[in-house]
Amino acid sequence: MSWYVYLIECLDGSVYTGVAVDVSRRYAEHAAGKGARYTRSHPPRRLLASFEHPDRSSALKAEHAIKQLSPMQKRALAQGTTR
Repeated sequence: MSWYVYLIECLDGSVYTGVAVDVSRRYAEHAAGKGARYTRSHPPRRLLASFEHPDRSSALKAEHAIKQLSPMQKRALAQGTTR
């Protein structure tokens, strides 16, 4: 089973990073206010990107690395560019 790291742009311009097996279902939870605490107070605007990983462990490692990036760097990653 594949795991995914996903990036959500929030209404305030921040970028949320998470992991899930079913990204569309997880995004719907965030949009309904039933996702993470962060997205309850920073509602999602849109899904920026998702990246497939072979297992949960590698997805969590990638999530941690992405969370160290600035919002601008996360957007560049979502667009497939680096800065």
